[in-house]
Amino acid sequence: MDNILLVEDDRPLALGFIYTLQKEGFNILHATNLRQAREYIDENIDLILLDVMLPDGTGYEFCEETRNKGFEMPIIFTTACDEESNIVMGLDIGADDYITKPVRLKELISRINANLRKRKKIKNNINNKHVLESEDLKIDLLSHEVIKNEEEVILTLSEYKLLLILMENSPNVMSRNILLEKLWDVEGDFVEGNTLNVYIKRLREKIEDDLKSPYYIQTVRGIGYKFNPEVRRV
Repeated sequence: MDNILLVEDDRPLALGFIYTLQKEGFNILHATNLRQAREYIDENIDLILLDVMLPDGTGYEFCEETRNKGFEMPIIFTTACDEESNIVMGLDIGADDYITKPVRLKELISRINANLRKRKKIKNNINNKHVLESEDLKIDLLSHEVIKNEEEVILTLSEYKLLLILMENSPNVMSRNILLEKLWDVEGDFVEGNTLNVYIKRLREKIEDDLKSPYYIQTVRGIGYKFNPEVRRV
């Protein structure tokens, strides 16, 4: 049974989440503020469902603290703030996903299951040819490290998954909807339109030499994106 830490101060909303998620077989720990959340956090937590505005601080603070302590469980923000700047901030400090309120419960369950599957798939990847290599960029599928010019590039889990999808499917063009479905294992309509834009932007900032003329991740206007240089599995 997966353990979910729910950090939400709106009690009626939290009760709805807890009832729904327990019916799906999850074990829920509920914190109404950052102080309680800090008491619950440990290696046994499989996923965090995190509100942004809390009585004693923000979910951004807790997300950053969690990542700085080395915890790698997926973190999903739930918030009424749907502006791109808020999404960027959450993803930049280590969140894996972002759902705006009012939350659709079927979407919530799909996002949680998708993030848990994604995490387990990455952790359990035991392919013998475990390195994807493209010129001076490579992904080690066992250690989950991304290396460019012999230096490690630090990516969030979702940025890593996006890069992996693009490299594994190179030189094919990936439509926006297909990328969204592969990233979250749900229909693309479930995902806010800005989210993929944010991931592409942040990933390019970390691997491209010239953001004005991207080399690795190229936009195919009206369709989606493709990974440009040849990729080898070694």
